[in-house]
Amino acid sequence: MQELLERYASLLKEVDQWFASCLSLQGEQIACKSGCSACCRGLFDITLLDALYLRSGFDLLPPDIQISVRNKARTRLDQIWSRWPSYEAPWLLNVIPENEWDEIMPEEDETLCVLLSDEGKCLVYDHRPMTCRLNGIPLIDTSGEELFDEWCTLNFVDVDPVAIMALRHPFRDLFSQELLLFRELTRQLAGVPINELDTLIPAAVFIDADMLAVCTATLLNCRDDEP
Repeated sequence: MQELLERYASLLKEVDQWFASCLSLQGEQIACKSGCSACCRGLFDITLLDALYLRSGFDLLPPDIQISVRNKARTRLDQIWSRWPSYEAPWLLNVIPENEWDEIMPEEDETLCVLLSDEGKCLVYDHRPMTCRLNGIPLIDTSGEELFDEWCTLNFVDVDPVAIMALRHPFRDLFSQELLLFRELTRQLAGVPINELDTLIPAAVFIDADMLAVCTATLLNCRDDEP
């Protein structure tokens, strides 16, 4: 498991290098910087791979901070559980019909992320999910395909970033590598490769590999039919 998380860390480092390059080339157009937490609001789905990597960073925090974060996270999880009782340990979103996910993660939710410090900084910045690393700039593959052509309204106020070739990256290849790692993770946990299992950041601070290993039945019930 540790070796797999290290491989994922290398993939995330590639994302960080891409973002750093974007800052170097278009820094005057990008507001993303230390202390900015405009996007650290509400709930959003993250992969099980992200959750376990985040947890490995969370475990490095001082015990008192871990307790504080878990208290906030438990409040968030209890709010969801009161409406969706099936959302319980190991807190996989996939046990809930996907057409109900928007109700769990409403866009208007401005609640601060449980991992945001009082100073507005991410407590597990080096272990934050891939979604957090990709947010703020449109994702345009080197082929020109627009995988996600929206961006933070604080960025690129005067220009269209979609037309900036230097921002492009081989995202298709990167996401293919991510999927391979995810399938290997689920093969290790459930005995079969699964394409998608998602959770939330408040749940990630409780999830660990041992918990998931004994929840094989849950994992299999959420299994993709695709090979």
